[in-house]
Amino acid sequence: MYGYATGAYPRTPHDALRKQAAFASRRQRTSPVCFRKESESTMSNEKPKRVSVTPPGNTFGIGCRPRNWLEAVILLSLREWNSYGYELMGRARMFGFEAMNPGTLYRTLRRMENDGVLESSWETSGDGPARRMYTITGSGNAHLGIWVKSLERYQQSMDDFFKLYGGKPPHAEENEED
Repeated sequence: MYGYATGAYPRTPHDALRKQAAFASRRQRTSPVCFRKESESTMSNEKPKRVSVTPPGNTFGIGCRPRNWLEAVILLSLREWNSYGYELMGRARMFGFEAMNPGTLYRTLRRMENDGVLESSWETSGDGPARRMYTITGSGNAHLGIWVKSLERYQQSMDDFFKLYGGKPPHAEENEED
């Protein structure tokens, strides 16, 4: 039974907004980390700056990168050769960071430098302006190794998922007879 008497429909537009706000609040507390923007806080005593009630696109909560994925991409790129920020941003595009704000990259680089996983120095060669060059440290190589092991376990879980998905469901015959 549906209608105003049962409470299935909001009585006023204000009731609808209150229900929507309550839903958004519950969603915010329980939303997976992958839908939080890097600028959002994950601390329980702080309110996030921006909250998305719905997942991006039509993903229904699926399709996110691992948390701090940009760090792993930066470390991998720096393991290959030393680089500056805009070059790192170009390489990050290959890993799904097509529309990244430069501020996000530079904040991440600064945090990683403070954590000791990379170093930077000013390069003043050539006619152009000085650029900050980034280099991976020994600690950064160890951190990248941890990322690799973690991603290998994740990849194995995904392989197992697709093996099961590609096979015939165990109760398929029972469902066909009905």
